[in-house]
Amino acid sequence: LTSRLPHSSSKVISLRCRTLLTSMMDAFVQRLPRPKPQTPSRSPTRPSPLGESERPTKKVKVEIQNSDCDDDEYDIKSADEDADTSGLTVNDVSDEDDKDDRRTRQTDIESTLPPIQADKEAIEEYELMNSSQASAPDDGKPATANRQWIRGKSSIYVDAFNLALYTVLADESHLFDAKERNVFDQWKNLEYEAQYLYVRLFLRKTSAWHRQDRLGYYSDISDPDAAIKSLQILRELPEPEVSKDSNPVEGVELEEFSLGDTFTFADASEEHITTIEEAASLLSLDELKDLAKEAKFQGRNKADLVRALCRTGYQQTGLFAHGLQRSGSGESQTARGLMRDRHDTPPQLNRQDSNQTQHFLDKIRDITGPCIRLSPLTYKLFERVHLVFYRSTEWTEKSLTAIILASIARRNYPDYIVCRSTNIFATRRHVLEFESAIRVEAEVDQVLEFNGPPGEAGFRKVVDIFDRVYPRWKVLLAEEQEKERRVYEEGEGAYLRRFTPVHSYTRIVHKAAFVFGRLKDHEREHSILTELLDQHLFHPARRGSWYQRKALLEEHYMHALDGNAVSADPDVQKKHWKRIAATTCETGLEDKDCHLIYHYDLQKRLIKLEKQLRIPRRLQHDFGHVRLQKPVEHTVEGIQLKRNDRQGRNGRQASTKTIWVDELEDGGECSVEEMCLSWYRSQGYKGYHAEGGIVRTLFAYLFYDILFLYIPNVFQTAYQTCPLDLHTDSFYPTRMSEINHRLVDIANGCAERIIREVDARERERRTCVIGLNWDYDVEDLVELVGCFNGSALAALCKVMAQEYRQRGGGLPDLILWRTEPEKECMFAEVKSANDRLSDTQRLWIHVLTGAGVKVVLCNAVAKEVKAVD
Repeated sequence: LTSRLPHSSSKVISLRCRTLLTSMMDAFVQRLPRPKPQTPSRSPTRPSPLGESERPTKKVKVEIQNSDCDDDEYDIKSADEDADTSGLTVNDVSDEDDKDDRRTRQTDIESTLPPIQADKEAIEEYELMNSSQASAPDDGKPATANRQWIRGKSSIYVDAFNLALYTVLADESHLFDAKERNVFDQWKNLEYEAQYLYVRLFLRKTSAWHRQDRLGYYSDISDPDAAIKSLQILRELPEPEVSKDSNPVEGVELEEFSLGDTFTFADASEEHITTIEEAASLLSLDELKDLAKEAKFQGRNKADLVRALCRTGYQQTGLFAHGLQRSGSGESQTARGLMRDRHDTPPQLNRQDSNQTQHFLDKIRDITGPCIRLSPLTYKLFERVHLVFYRSTEWTEKSLTAIILASIARRNYPDYIVCRSTNIFATRRHVLEFESAIRVEAEVDQVLEFNGPPGEAGFRKVVDIFDRVYPRWKVLLAEEQEKERRVYEEGEGAYLRRFTPVHSYTRIVHKAAFVFGRLKDHEREHSILTELLDQHLFHPARRGSWYQRKALLEEHYMHALDGNAVSADPDVQKKHWKRIAATTCETGLEDKDCHLIYHYDLQKRLIKLEKQLRIPRRLQHDFGHVRLQKPVEHTVEGIQLKRNDRQGRNGRQASTKTIWVDELEDGGECSVEEMCLSWYRSQGYKGYHAEGGIVRTLFAYLFYDILFLYIPNVFQTAYQTCPLDLHTDSFYPTRMSEINHRLVDIANGCAERIIREVDARERERRTCVIGLNWDYDVEDLVELVGCFNGSALAALCKVMAQEYRQRGGGLPDLILWRTEPEKECMFAEVKSANDRLSDTQRLWIHVLTGAGVKVVLCNAVAKEVKAVD
């Protein structure tokens, strides 16, 4: 990679700063020789990138989300509740976890990095370190002789921006044409301070206008005017090598843009702001009010004032320009009527079209001063670079800094082979369509999830989008199925397929099935679900919900919608479709991609259908071995403390968390969970208030080597704590053979051996692995798994392997075990008067009880309430 980097000049980055960036890029995509193979393995792993160890920070409970949010699903409904003919709600398409994820989205790369300090202090520390290195003498000559920037001298934002650019150009430059590559060459020759200003504006993720006197970066730039001028210089571009091939994709609008013969990195307001509307948007409310007094127009708020200013500027004669004041008493009623009849927003005019317009533009420019914005074409070009680098459009400022800070953090990372594939995006058109598909997918989400109830109009809009992309989905799906058959080895394409347009199109088709249900078009909904289930490549995590919904439609609706009825007798027709529904349930239970969490509902429906069809008892399915048990209820009494002040901190509403007295320990204040844990300890149990933390630790121990198997493209940096696909629905199918073998080992009682082997090898280094908390004593962990039934522990691990992102949270509060009078392990969900079970918690209780694990609902009751200050 470094051999392909451009040579630096004295005008760009100092030699030492460039060397530092290069070394980070080397580590980022380092490909080391493969050592001897380990078991299980498809390929050997690489040696550790770091030698010095530092104890990692203790993991906190985090709901980790995936950049594509691909695992949202229909609600898991009980078969006894499925006769509702109103269809599904919007929440059925995207569960609460998925909604929370979208508010705090991370790129796949970010989700694999260790917990790091990414605040202002950490960034300043990095820049100070870089500055000191850049200022060190080299061969007796100062490395920063041509640089005047004192503070920082090297910005983490510029380093991260250039890291993304150079990494993409090293192996994926074919995704950009000759003119675009020339833009990148000219970027590399920019002065460092100009790069810094551009990147800071770029991180605002908008190409809006900014007033130069309010940029706020002047303390970091020694000569702001020179930096701005450098960005606004008109630059030449070479003639294109060949004429552009216009080959649009049918039904899909590609966001193509083309550079001309010249370009700028940034635009100047004097040349590009030509309308009063655009110029007025840069004024503050107070500045608009002052201008309104002078020009005699009114408005209640900023929007009204802008509209009034536009009317004044476009519709009056040049009185104001000649220094004349308009008298209110001299204005005729006819003139006022004409003014009211005009449109609020006139058509855009050039500066030459009206002296009055030009006067107001000049007046506003005098107030705002010069303004700058990033040129839309170059801005879009660099956005595409970051799309290719992060494989996502959801990158943020934190995304840019996270990799840099992870690279300098003193951590020990697992042994794995870094492999950043160059064929994820095969062609430029592939990138364009992938970007377009993400945009259309976001449009559907906006309609269904973020603008309140979508209503009939919203549903129809989604149907229009579906009709537009459906033909293209069918074509691309066939291509991917052929590629899976001829090109990819088993499981290799699972993660790569996430970066194809058909991945987004499949999610749109899934959403459309929900919409057709809401519109009572159950026949079309059933047809779409059938097509979704006929393919196995995309969104396997949803297959269980598709089987559930399809069986429901077949049981309740399809008998009346079947155009080829087997009988005119309604009862015969109903029985026919109920048999089909039973077959759907059986198929779902046999489908290896149908996740365990859906099995209970499918089993329950199948039993009900077989009874309705009067199938002989000896031929009916018997799921008694997995029958759910109701959680046992325990009541723990304690002393509750109530604050007299119900006002929370900073004037916010007080927390609903209750405070209790820990009578059985030190008598101090504690949470309700700690109070209940003390009670269980008094009953002879050991335990932790872990809320899933200890389960994630067990999973990391038991699947350590499988987590870091060599799988192409899932380890793209040297600083990952897990593979990129762990939080996606491709993790399990890609490693299905290895995971299933490990589950058999766990069921056969090998968990203790596996944990001890991993602990002996990794504890001294305290290796950074997702979910693994080294603060847990290994003897406690070994004792805990010894109290588990092997098959129950295997079932628990299978759910984590299939849906790590969704099921990493929601586990019961307490995990408890004891070895006498007999080995016993159980989970306890603590509930006080203010608590209710969430859907995720109910699901985990189903999973645990279905696997034969004891689950307790522990009700905390206040035997005494004390008021405290």
